[in-house]
Amino acid sequence: MQVFAILPAAGLGTRMAGPQPKQFLSLGGLPILIHSLRAFASVERIKAIYVAVRKTEIDRVQAQVSEHGFSDRVHVVEGGDTRQESVVHALNALPAGPDDIVLVHDAVRPLIDKATIERTIDAVAQHGAAIVGLPAVDTIKQVERTAHGALITSTIPREFIVQAQTPQGFRYDLLQKAMSDAVEDGFVGTDEASVVERAGLPVAVVHGSQVNLKITQPGDIELAEFYLSQRTH
Repeated sequence: MQVFAILPAAGLGTRMAGPQPKQFLSLGGLPILIHSLRAFASVERIKAIYVAVRKTEIDRVQAQVSEHGFSDRVHVVEGGDTRQESVVHALNALPAGPDDIVLVHDAVRPLIDKATIERTIDAVAQHGAAIVGLPAVDTIKQVERTAHGALITSTIPREFIVQAQTPQGFRYDLLQKAMSDAVEDGFVGTDEASVVERAGLPVAVVHGSQVNLKITQPGDIELAEFYLSQRTH
């Protein structure tokens, strides 16, 4: 059994003000993408990492990969206009067999730790599909959107809710088939798990962490800098 990782990094980061996509912003003196790559490169079980980027960014990312010593394990491929397209492109490039494991991770979750990645691999080996998730701490309300705002329709018990994070891992044949069916049907999922769930397959949950945050808005950089500083002290 081989393990591969895919980092879709073709997004433009429209919610983050600035001249460049957020995966290339600096965190602790290094691009956010490099932090994410380092985490997966630290896991010996991962045979290769595939990064899907926009065509115009391929040379830039290949240069960064070479500069930081990842050339032997990191492959840069052209992504698509959506996250799902980028994952499909990377999947098609993998030299994977049916029972191999594929992890998909947000390129802008730079503080993922090695232990969580390892637990996700173990969970996929056991269940066939698994994601990292964080139990909800706030009360969750289901609402109906109206012209005058949102109206609460019910309260969802927190014990039934987890906030999805990444990595999300799957046996290669399960993810490939679910993605192929989604493309054929014109379905675009919010994440890989939603595509696999649509195929009627069970997905296990691995406990995540608040530190594994997704860089989405400007304030997230400051929070990530704080968490990063705690690791180095």
